[in-house]
Amino acid sequence: LAIAAVAAAVIIPRLNQNKNASGAADYETAAVERRTVSSVLSSSGSLAPADSYTITSLLEGDIVSANFEEGDIIEKDTVLYVIDSSDASNSIETARLSLAQAQRNYQKKLESKNDLNVKASGAGTVLSLAVDVGDSVSAGQTVATLRDSGTMSITLPFLSDDAQNFYAGQNASVTLDGSFETLSGTVTKISTATSVLSGNRIVKNVTIEVHNPGGLSNSQLATASVGGAACAQSASFTYKSESTVIAKVSGEVARLNVSEGSIVSKNQTLLVLSSDTLDDEIQNASDAVRNAELSVNSQQDRVDSYTITSPIKGTIIDKAYKAGDTLESGKTLCTIYDLSYLTMTMSIDELDINQVAVGQDVTITADAAEGKTYQGKVTKVNIQGTTTNGVTTYPVTVQIDETEGLLPGMNVDAKILVEKRENVLTVPVAAVSRGNRVLVKADQTTEKTADKKTADDNSSSQTDKSQPAVSDLPEGYQYVDVVTGISDD
Repeated sequence: LAIAAVAAAVIIPRLNQNKNASGAADYETAAVERRTVSSVLSSSGSLAPADSYTITSLLEGDIVSANFEEGDIIEKDTVLYVIDSSDASNSIETARLSLAQAQRNYQKKLESKNDLNVKASGAGTVLSLAVDVGDSVSAGQTVATLRDSGTMSITLPFLSDDAQNFYAGQNASVTLDGSFETLSGTVTKISTATSVLSGNRIVKNVTIEVHNPGGLSNSQLATASVGGAACAQSASFTYKSESTVIAKVSGEVARLNVSEGSIVSKNQTLLVLSSDTLDDEIQNASDAVRNAELSVNSQQDRVDSYTITSPIKGTIIDKAYKAGDTLESGKTLCTIYDLSYLTMTMSIDELDINQVAVGQDVTITADAAEGKTYQGKVTKVNIQGTTTNGVTTYPVTVQIDETEGLLPGMNVDAKILVEKRENVLTVPVAAVSRGNRVLVKADQTTEKTADKKTADDNSSSQTDKSQPAVSDLPEGYQYVDVVTGISDD
C-alpha cells in the first residue's frame, strides 16, 4: 500500500500536469504478465552472538593462574582463573570449628531434655518420694530413695588362715541368730587386709550375699561358715543397695509414674519434669547450629568463588587479566561469545506483526558479504512493543545458523517471506488507480471485464470521481474494475 501511494503521488500529478496540445494526459503502457509475487517484511539490524557472558569478579586477590588466551574455544565449566584463597581457607576452618561447637552444645541440650524423665538408678523398692506433682525441682535435688532388699549382704570376720583359702563365688551357709534358720549364700568379696580381735585372733573380713526370703532386715544378726570354717563372730545384714535419685535438670514435676513402695527396675521412669526454659535453650541451640551451618556454606562458596569457570561454551573475545596480576573487585576479567549461531532483531510495524510467526523463513544480506545471501528463521516474536512518535514496533528475533563471513556487530538487512503467489496475473503497482481500477485498451478487455463483473463481492462497480473524466482518457482505452491481491516492490 505504501509503495502504491508513493507511485500514485508521482504518477498521477504527472498525468494531470503533462497535457498534450489536445488537452489529453500522457500515459505509459505496460504489459500484463503472469509471474510470482512475494509479500515480504523488511528490517535492518546488527548481528549478535547466540549467547555472551562477561565475567566480573566480586573478589580481590592475586591471580594464581589464567591458562587461556583470546580466541581460544573453551567448553562449559573450563577453569579460567584461580585466585589466591589462603585467607578464605582460614575463614572456613574457623567456621567449621564454630559449627562443631554449636552441634556439641545442641546435643547436650537434647540430652538435658531426656533428663526431664527422671529414671531409677537401679532396681529395688521406692522407699520414699520427696516431691509431688506441681513441685519445682532444682538440678541436683534428691527426688526419691530406692532400696534393693531382694538381696542382703553380710560381712563377717574369718580367721586369716581360713580366709586365705576362700574364693569369690564359693558357697556359704548363713545361720540367723534367734531362729537358727540357715540360708544359702555366696562369697562375693574377701578382704586383703587383716585385723585383730580379742584373744589376739587375726581375721579377714569376708562378704557374703544371700537371697532375702522376705523377712530379713538390716537389724538381723547372723553367723556363717565357708568350706567348714566358721566365722569368728556374728554381724548384721545390710541391704545390697540403697540409693537416692537425683534430678539432673531443673523443672516442674508434671507427672509421677510410681508411688512409695513400688518395685521398680533399673532405668524405669519414676517421674517426668517439664521446663519451658529448657525448651527455649534447645531452640536457641538449634538456631545456633543452623547459623553455623550457613556460615560454613557461605565460607565454602567464597572459597569456591576463588576458582572462576566458564558459564558457557564459546570463544574468548577478550582477556583483561593474566597470572600474577592483582585483581580488584568489580573488574571485568574476560568476555565469552557463543558463536554456534548468530541472531538479529527485526523491528516490525504494528500493522504487520500479526503476519509474523515463529518458524518463518528469513532472507539476510550484509554489505560486508556482498553478493551472498544467508537464510534464517524467526525464533521469537516479542509482544512487548516500543512506541516512538505514535508508531509501535515489535522486536522479532531471527536465528542464522550458517554464518560463514558474518561476525557479531555487522549490519544486515532481513526480509521475512510472509506470503507467496505463483503464476498470477500482475500489473505495475502504479497502474492500479484508487477504487481498484486499471486503464486498459478497449479491444483487449474480455466481455466479463467489459461488463464490469468480478469474482469478488467486495469489488467496487461505482465510478470513482477522483479518476480522470472519460473525455480525458486516451482513445481506445477504458477503466475496468479489478480484484487486487498481494504486492511486492
